[in-house]
Amino acid sequence: MSHGKMLPIACLLALTLGTSLSVHASENSFTKAYSDYQAAVEKGDAAKIEASAKIAYQLGEAQYAKDSVDLANLALNWASAIEKQVAPYPFTETNLPKTAKANELYQLALANYKVHYGKQALELIDPLLGAAQTAVEAKDAKEDLLTAVAIAEKSDKKKLIADVKMAAFNRLSNTELYTRSVRRYAFDAYDIYKEILPENAIDRVKATFTVGAVEFADKHDGKAEPLLLEVVKQFDALNFSHPYALSAHAYLVELYERQGKRDASTAHCIAIGKMRPWADTQEQQPIFRTVPDYPMSYAQRGKSGWVQLKFTIDEHGFVKNPEILASKGGALFEKESIETLEKWRYAPKFENGIAVEAQTSVQLDYTISR
Repeated sequence: MSHGKMLPIACLLALTLGTSLSVHASENSFTKAYSDYQAAVEKGDAAKIEASAKIAYQLGEAQYAKDSVDLANLALNWASAIEKQVAPYPFTETNLPKTAKANELYQLALANYKVHYGKQALELIDPLLGAAQTAVEAKDAKEDLLTAVAIAEKSDKKKLIADVKMAAFNRLSNTELYTRSVRRYAFDAYDIYKEILPENAIDRVKATFTVGAVEFADKHDGKAEPLLLEVVKQFDALNFSHPYALSAHAYLVELYERQGKRDASTAHCIAIGKMRPWADTQEQQPIFRTVPDYPMSYAQRGKSGWVQLKFTIDEHGFVKNPEILASKGGALFEKESIETLEKWRYAPKFENGIAVEAQTSVQLDYTISR
């Protein structure tokens, strides 16, 4: 009988020590990676958060069982870091690989959580929302969101219910799956926030803006106006300008313009021009524009054309002295263009923090679709 050659005792000892040192080194690497991740989170360094979360997860795969809660938590950390780079929906082509990876990680965390916490546990909400936010197909997102809403509603946690419903609205409102039920989520969340949060709480103010924007889009001006004014009021108390405040002012400009209340819209144009972080020296910004009517007689004849105009924007954002620079197609295009420009509103130009008049130009194109 042939026997393999035995290794000397010294060699066996070296192999054993080598294995032990390798495992120890792996543990140290994981500990360092996770510490780096925590430090990056504290500093708010997005790039380092994602990089360190990735390393911690990859090293964690050697430390923990594939179906463990620990690996699920590491997956959530990495997925969340990726999501901040690719969200919100719709995703760009360049982001699709990262989006897919984040969704894969959320699905792993969700599967592990179901095993350890049960299929109706509150712990499932985070991976469900994450999976919905990174799902390319709206139908997949809706399925995860409906599950999250159902789980949240079985709890007595009102804030959680409102947060989940608002997340569902935000994800689905710009998709083909937007329905009255999805619309209702925003209003349900707003009602809860009004009940449990002070009026200046950021979640309540954002919900106020969202509901105001929905009412504005539905042309329910009487309902939209007080909501948007409330948003402006709350953000005016801050020492910085929030994008929602900018949008609220812009909506109010259009709301008042379509009601013919030009004086009321003026204050909001000026407010936009003065908002920080806009510079003290800031070019005029279009806030409200209407599309010119196509002259019926030209449309019937299939006639196309264009009009180039210059005009002045005064310190209140009104269009003044529109002049035709050049045109093609006929005098009716010119007439419609002048009438349209006089309805437009701008945030005025600012020089050294003071609103001033400024000139600009535009071309309006008239094209018949064939």
